Amino acid sequence: MRYQRRAAAVGLIAAGTLLFSACGSDNAGGGGEQGGANAAACGGKQNLRASGSSAQANAITRFVTSFEQACQGQTLAYTPSGSGAGRNEFIGGQTDFAGSDSALSGEEAPRAEQRCASPAWNLPLVFGPIAVAYNVPGVTDLALDGPTLGRIFNGGITTWNDPAIAALNQGRQLPAAPIIVNFRSDESGTTQNFQRYLNAASNGSYPQEAEQTFSGGVGAGARGSQGVADATRNTPNSITYVESSFATRAGLGVANIINAGGGAPVPLNPQTVGAAIEGVQVSGQGNDLKLDLNSLYTTSTPNAYPIALATYEIVCSNYQDDATAQGVKAFLTTALSPDAQAGLPDAGYVPLPDRFKQRLTDAVNAIQ
Repeated sequence: MRYQRRAAAVGLIAAGTLLFSACGSDNAGGGGEQGGANAAACGGKQNLRASGSSAQANAITRFVTSFEQACQGQTLAYTPSGSGAGRNEFIGGQTDFAGSDSALSGEEAPRAEQRCASPAWNLPLVFGPIAVAYNVPGVTDLALDGPTLGRIFNGGITTWNDPAIAALNQGRQLPAAPIIVNFRSDESGTTQNFQRYLNAASNGSYPQEAEQTFSGGVGAGARGSQGVADATRNTPNSITYVESSFATRAGLGVANIINAGGGAPVPLNPQTVGAAIEGVQVSGQGNDLKLDLNSLYTTSTPNAYPIALATYEIVCSNYQDDATAQGVKAFLTTALSPDAQAGLPDAGYVPLPDRFKQRLTDAVNAIQ
């Protein structure tokens, strides 16, 4: 099979129509040690191309820096064009892999397999916690759970001293002020993932569609993560959902979440999000690591924070030329290295727990 592909590639090169050219040889790049067990086997295509999810863009920027340091002369150009565009560009052969907030759909998977001449794999490489951020004067410690959040974000609970909120925050003084919901007015993977959490964890109190647009029917819209963070900072008694780094920079309170197991409210930090990721179930087969995110949203693991956005790298399991396969493997291996993972919390992401990282490493190593 691989011999036939190489022969076909030679013919295409001769005709001048090869879609992905091997910009370097197997000896390109430094190939030095990078992160011990995750040392990148550098080489292959020098100038990789990818596009897609903007939610993972800052993580990819850090991964590219590590990649360029580990593999001299190699780089990746990543365009944060949005998840849908990223999947379409990958399927159309314009990029070497895609970044996406969602795995390939049932309609997209056969098209991606045709593009790859092999199955395409969904590899969840980047996780970003979603904060429930609030601005309630005098309240610096707030606990909420899925059913209560569902009712807040669809207008079923309208005041901060509602009995449902008070029951979760005994001993705290909550104002009788109206709750002001701020939501993303633009299409957003963060909105979709937050609404998926509400669907899964609210015990039916949030039956609205989990689309990329907010479906709750209450509140005020603001564009982008910075927009909702600013609106909440400037509006007393308001609440929103936003990537954790934006909440931190805006100086907002971040609610502790009681997960589906009940028990103590769980704060948002790398350790508690990592505990939820550790137990997430994989619905894909073999090295296709498509996730069952409901298993994260409804985790009952003690001290596991249940609201996070997972973003995938969508790759060919067997590329049609060796150079692209080796280049993609080198980049992803570097992204999984300790050095690359260590910088993620500064950008609002969560380093992968070891057991989950090993599963990804096995899948990356299997790319051909």
